[in-house]
Amino acid sequence: MNTLTLFAPAKINYLLDVIGKRPDGYHDLRMIMQRVNLCDEITLTVTNSTEINVSCNSKGVPDGPGNITWKAARAMLDITGSECGVNIEIKKNIPVAAGLGGGSSDAASVLMGMNELLQCRLTEKKLMEIGCKLGADVPFFIFKKTALAEGVGEKLTPLPNIPKCWILLVNPGVHVSTAWVYRSLQLTSRRELNKLPEFFGSIEDVVSILSNDLESVTISAFPIIADIKSRLMDLGAIGSMMSGSGPTVFGIFKSLDVAETACHEIINGTNWFVATVETL
Repeated sequence: MNTLTLFAPAKINYLLDVIGKRPDGYHDLRMIMQRVNLCDEITLTVTNSTEINVSCNSKGVPDGPGNITWKAARAMLDITGSECGVNIEIKKNIPVAAGLGGGSSDAASVLMGMNELLQCRLTEKKLMEIGCKLGADVPFFIFKKTALAEGVGEKLTPLPNIPKCWILLVNPGVHVSTAWVYRSLQLTSRRELNKLPEFFGSIEDVVSILSNDLESVTISAFPIIADIKSRLMDLGAIGSMMSGSGPTVFGIFKSLDVAETACHEIINGTNWFVATVETL
């Protein structure tokens, strides 16, 4: 076998607490991260050359060392000492730079896929260690579970009892720089963190924890995000929040029918990215 196709899911953040800035410039976080079934499609083909080639159907995505999947492939080839190359074909369905973790998920898929294609037999823990050097969200996608993520995102605790939800994703297409959001965040003195439920018995329990410390920064520059949140609530969502550093906003719905009706309402009259998805 020298070709493998994998599906790289997006994520949303039910919770994103910024606890403080670290000496290395990164931030200590407390997040609850949830995968959803909006996926990029990654096809890996091992070649006899020593080159790594990346192609993507989305304009503006780098095709060389600037692409995180290229870095993931390079890391695997270096660690295993394999004298081969790989072609990485990316079919993007997740919007780029959207707060949905698409690039990190793609990189995680490359790490896992090459581990299988090259028969490296690296453990999940080892793959997560490699992934953490590529990006803070990469280990989460290797973990493949809803999780409480701490540190910069690498300390993962599974949360198996969170109920499935119907989610409507809305991205207005504005560009938000994650680095700018974190630089602009005004950290106050250490506050008492909200206590998390020990058990999530209902969708309402999920809605009760929705919080994102980055929202205030992003909304101040892009008030459309607040407008989308209000619109989702008006259309039947029982909770709404910006994911990551934005600009994607998600609404949580109790039923597929209500979510799809809201989806059609928002699509009409806009050129935004809108998708109804289910949690994984």
